[in-house]
Amino acid sequence: MSCNLLVSEYTAIRKLLYSYLLASIDRFNYHQQQQIIIKKQIPLYKVRNANQVLYISGIALRLSKSHNLNSMEIAEIITSQISAICRENLLVKIVAPGWIHLELTDSLLVNWLQHITTVGLPDDKERRHKQIINPHQLFAIQYAHARCCSLILLAQREGLIQFKEHLPENWQERSLLCLVSDIQRPWLNRKKQLILNHSAERYLISELIEAVDNLIFPNDNKQMNWEKLGLDVSQAFETFWSQCRIWGEVKNNFPELTQARLGLVLATQTVLRFLLVTKLGSVAPFEL
Repeated sequence: MSCNLLVSEYTAIRKLLYSYLLASIDRFNYHQQQQIIIKKQIPLYKVRNANQVLYISGIALRLSKSHNLNSMEIAEIITSQISAICRENLLVKIVAPGWIHLELTDSLLVNWLQHITTVGLPDDKERRHKQIINPHQLFAIQYAHARCCSLILLAQREGLIQFKEHLPENWQERSLLCLVSDIQRPWLNRKKQLILNHSAERYLISELIEAVDNLIFPNDNKQMNWEKLGLDVSQAFETFWSQCRIWGEVKNNFPELTQARLGLVLATQTVLRFLLVTKLGSVAPFEL
C-alpha cells in the first residue's frame, strides 16, 4: 500500500503504527476480545529528537510473558512482518532485550507533510470551552499562529503561494488552508531526501507529528495538557523561524527550499488553529 493512501487513512502517525503492530501480532492467535485488550495495552511512545522521528514499542517484552518465548524472538517475528508491509515507510530495528524501534523515512514524512498542507486535519466541531490556566501560554500560541498567517499572506502577495480565490470578506473566519491552492511541494532534493534537513526544521516536524498524534489519536491513559502541547509547537516554530530564513538570499537562490519552508509554515498554522479552536475553545487570530 502506498504512503499516500496510508497517510490519508491515518493522519495520526501513532494510529498508523498501531495498525502495523496489530497486523503483526495476528499470528499470536488473539481472538477479538483479546485484540481489543492488547490494543489498549500496546506500549508505544515517541522519542523527542531533533534529527529523526522515532517511535519505540515494548510489545515484544509484554508478549514474551504470556507466550513463553524469548522477547528477542518475538521482536524478530513482529519486525519481519512490519518490514514486509512497509519497507519504504519505516526503518525497523530491534534493540535488546526486545525493544522495537520504528523510524519514519523521508518518504513517509513527505507524504504526511503534503497531506497536512492540502487536506488538513479531520473536522472536529467540538469546542471545549475550558478555563485557560495560563493566559500567557495562550497568547504565545496565538502569537505563533498569527505569525504563520502573516507569513502565508506575505508569500501570497509575492506570488510564492497561490490562492484558489481572492480573499473573501469573511476570510478571517476561515482556515487559510481552504484558500491555498493544492500543489505538490518540492519536499525532496535530487537525492530523494527531505529538503528540510536543518535541525530546527526537523524538530518542528517532529513536534507537529506529536501534536497531531495527540489531537487525532490520543493515548487514553494520558491526561493531555493542551496548553503545553500548543506551547511546545509554538516554541519549535519560533526556533525554526529564527534559524531558517525564507526571504532574501534563500528566496532568490533556493526557490525549492523556500517552497518547502512555506509548506512547513502552513502545516504549523493548520495544527495551531485546530488546537486553539477545538481543544482550547479559543480564537485563532490572524493578527495581534
